[in-house]
Amino acid sequence: MGSSVLRWLALVMGVVCTLIGLSHVAFGEAVFPDMGAPGATADSQARFFGAVFAGYGLAWILAARRTPIPATAIRLLAGVMLLGAVGRFLSIAVHGLPHPFALALTALEVLLPLVFLALADADEKKPVTS
Repeated sequence: MGSSVLRWLALVMGVVCTLIGLSHVAFGEAVFPDMGAPGATADSQARFFGAVFAGYGLAWILAARRTPIPATAIRLLAGVMLLGAVGRFLSIAVHGLPHPFALALTALEVLLPLVFLALADADEKKPVTS
């Protein structure tokens, strides 16, 4: 059961991250609340990192499609998201609390990787049936 949950969650994570990334490429900072009026540099940066985030989502999808799902890939991808949460905590320490939407994302960026880390080897360790 853990193996099918891992596959489903990884696919959903991949699709969601890919769509979020593509929306940032298409619309820049306009997709995120409370950003103010971005300048050309900030908009360029947001669109660039949108493409990177879309690639991150595709990496989740590729990992989820492998059989067995490689635990190392899941751990690495979860770790990248946790590193993003660390970045948000550093921003809070330097600049204070962001928009509540960003706080909700921070919570997800801490909790979801913990779920993935707990499930990471579920597919590699599932019993082989003949």
